[in-house]
Amino acid sequence: MDFKTASEIAFPDTAARTDAALQELETEKMSLSMGPSHPSTHGVLRLMLELDGEVVTGCDPVIGYLHRGDEKIAENMTYNQFVPYTDRLDYLAPLANNVAYALAVEKLADLDIPPRGQAIRVIVCEMARISAHLLGLGAYAMDTGAMTVFLYTFTEREKLYTLFEELTGARFTTSYTRIGGVARDVPAGWTERVLKFCDQFLPVVDEVDKLLTRNRIFVDRTEGVGEISAADAVAYGLTGPNLRASGVPMDLRKDDPYCGYENYEFDVPIGTRGDSYDRYLVRLEEMRQSVRILRQAIDGFPDGLWYDEGAKKIFAPPKDKIMTRMEELIQNFMLVTEGPQMPPGEVYFEAENPKGALGFFIISKGGGVPYRLKIRSPSFASLSILPKVCVGAMVSDVVTILGSLDFVMGECDR
Repeated sequence: MDFKTASEIAFPDTAARTDAALQELETEKMSLSMGPSHPSTHGVLRLMLELDGEVVTGCDPVIGYLHRGDEKIAENMTYNQFVPYTDRLDYLAPLANNVAYALAVEKLADLDIPPRGQAIRVIVCEMARISAHLLGLGAYAMDTGAMTVFLYTFTEREKLYTLFEELTGARFTTSYTRIGGVARDVPAGWTERVLKFCDQFLPVVDEVDKLLTRNRIFVDRTEGVGEISAADAVAYGLTGPNLRASGVPMDLRKDDPYCGYENYEFDVPIGTRGDSYDRYLVRLEEMRQSVRILRQAIDGFPDGLWYDEGAKKIFAPPKDKIMTRMEELIQNFMLVTEGPQMPPGEVYFEAENPKGALGFFIISKGGGVPYRLKIRSPSFASLSILPKVCVGAMVSDVVTILGSLDFVMGECDR
């Protein structure tokens, strides 16, 4: 038996009129394509959004516009020939990509890099981290309406590019690392110039901190927006600053150290809420910790060789010996034509890159060319959580969420 309220007895058609009024107010959901050519998508990313007014009810990221077949290309190139292709993964931190790839191949070949070579790699990786975070934070601030921060961060990034050019001969695509070491030793006085950059850089970080961290508009645009719980961050495979902002203290430099990172003292910044604001704070503090590592690496900069002298079938001999001695000339000819000779086997290695854990899985059947190479890109995992984190947000919040995740389509699409 159905029981009716007093109002329904007194006004029998009230419920019907209410339902009709609600149906009149209902609007059709709209499909909106955001990108792939859109300034807020940070690359050729396309978001197929479903909107109920201004609220996102569905988000489907469409990737692949920058796919270049890097993994397949690797199967037709010698190990050293693939180094320039790693520059084009996270093209904001090519030096770090070079190192991660070289470490994977060296794990296969069981090479031991001398302390000087390891210190050089640590220095370039931390400089690459600062450079990548500078662009990420500058673009993120501009997405939320803060133009001045972008000018500060890009000015500092140009100073780093000058140092990269002095070291590698290139500003953007460096191709500096070689299997078994690095392409060349640091030039005279270069480490002192890096220290000078560090001294003048920290006040700029403090200035960015003052401009954004307590800025009412920036806080309103980011705090509580795009929250990712620790469980979700782990489940979706997030790594790097995006994972640490959700409160998971995972950093490969601490948990599985390489290149002598165990010899350096630094802190791993951790977030508490996992929102867009926490992701900003984590990256800001990571730049300060990178400066701390740079100073330690330069203060204890070791002497000696920057490559494994015993890896004669892998690392090219010095140019002066190639031009004067027959054995080194033949060795260089074989390396160029056939590539560094690797043993058969399978290896996986991942490094703590600015965007997260960049991993390389290599299958070798011996010889100078990999049989199979798989790249584990952190940006791909970062984008995978968009369908979950964007639902319920406003359209303007999607721009904030994209900026806070700080992805690069070059390594996502590969």
